[in-house]
Formats: sequence, C-alpha cells, structure tokens
Amino acid sequence: MTDWAEIRRVCTIYEDDAVLALDKPVGISVMGERHDTDLVRLAADAGEELFPVHRIDKVTSGVVLFARELRFHGDLTRQFQRRTVDKRYLALTRTRGLPTTGTIDLPLSVGRKSRVRVAANRADITASRRPPADPDVRGGADEAGAFGAVAEEGYWSIAPGAAFGHVRTYPSVTTFVRLWEGGERTLLAAIPRTGRRHQIRVHLAWIGHPIDGDPLFDKAPATRTFLHSWRLAFDAAWAGGSRVEVEARPDADFLAPVGDPLPADLLDDTRRQNDDARRQN
Repeated sequence: MTDWAEIRRVCTIYEDDAVLALDKPVGISVMGERHDTDLVRLAADAGEELFPVHRIDKVTSGVVLFARELRFHGDLTRQFQRRTVDKRYLALTRTRGLPTTGTIDLPLSVGRKSRVRVAANRADITASRRPPADPDVRGGADEAGAFGAVAEEGYWSIAPGAAFGHVRTYPSVTTFVRLWEGGERTLLAAIPRTGRRHQIRVHLAWIGHPIDGDPLFDKAPATRTFLHSWRLAFDAAWAGGSRVEVEARPDADFLAPVGDPLPADLLDDTRRQNDDARRQN
C-alpha cells in the first residue's frame, strides 16, 4: 500500500487538529528510508507535512503517532522521553514456557553493523522468580491481575559488574503478561518501560523466546514478524491535558497462527487504568 490517500482512509485510527494516529501496515517504514518509500515521504508527496513523535520498526505493525504541526511535536516527544506514554505491544513467540508475567531487566548496546544486543555475555543472564509484591516488578504483577491472570513472576537480569565495559550501555526494562499459549507459540502483551531501539525483539530473543518471523534472529523467516504496536495513551495538552488512548486491533493475519483456541473477547477484557502505567514508568 503506497497510495497516501488510501493509507489515510484505511489506516487512520485517531485524528484531531494536533495529531494523526495510524495503524501502520507491515513492510513500510515510518521515515528515513533511503532507497524506498516511507510514511513521511508519502504524506509529503501528497502535500501533507507530518512530524513523527516516535517510530516503530518497518517489520512491526500497529499504532504510530504523528504531530500534524511542529508546535505540537515537542510536548509529545517529551512525553515519550519522560516515559509518561503508555505503550503496549502484542508479541507472538515461537516458544512456550514463559511465566504468567515477567520483567526483563537487561542493558542493551550497539555492536558491529549497528546491531542491537544485550550488553553482556549470554551466560551471564540469570532467570529467577521474585514475589509479585516486590516494587521492582510490581508493574508486571499488576498487569497480570488486569489481564485476569494469577501472577507467576519471572525476572531476567545480569549480575552487578557483568555488563560490558568497552561499549556504551543503555539500561532497558521490558515487562510482559502471557495472554495465551498453545501448540508451539505464546502470545504476550509486552510493555517497554524504556524505549530503546529493537528493545522488545532483543529482550525476548536473548531470554530464549524470539518473536516469530523476526528477521533479526531468523535469516530466512517464512512469515511476517509477529510484533504489533497495540495501544498508546498520551496527554493532549492542546485539549486541556486530557488523556487520549488509541488502539490498533491486530488483524486476522496476526492472529491466524493462534487459531480457534483464542477466546474472541480476550483482547477486549485487558484494559486497565493508565494512571497505574504512568506510576510504573
């Protein structure tokens, strides 16, 4: 899909005077493509100037937010920087065995050819169980309750001093809730508490649960990448600071590998108060 009018018609999920939220299809970048097209360029070619507030990967589908005027852009980007934006993703792994809820607390670094990786040796990653009442992982436990699950908290980290010292490292935390598992797959709601590039993809892969179809870890994926930007909530300063929530429901293509066992109302029953999310960030 490369016709901007058609993208506007099919993919718009929220719009007001300040912002435009699209349900981005797989296979098109938000901006910055050197030899291909992207959403910002398509819009510009059609006479509409958009300012991306954040990015999601080309292989990722779902919610992406744009400011429609530059005067709205700064406040929105600061919300992302301050981690007051509530971001939820759906991820389908090609594995089973994850706990009901978990926290992945692994620093990231950028290696050769700009590849993002955990900033430690794989052997230094430890997996443990921590009480859901622990304030460091309470976000995961609260999420589990919101999704109707009994918390079984997993925690992945590295020992103090195990992080690489020869590269710049970035503290990175992802929490998740297991929504469903069956066959050889698991469906997760993943919440990036920090906003690093490829964070969810790298975190899940390095604990042994890569996202199905992820070209970062599968050189010849047979399917699309099953990572979907699901929900986004932000404050609209231009509308009195009201909280705006947008959602891009996954399409049939994303849910096809899950099949009939997935309850039809599962994704409708998972809302929780955004104030809880903001307190955790």
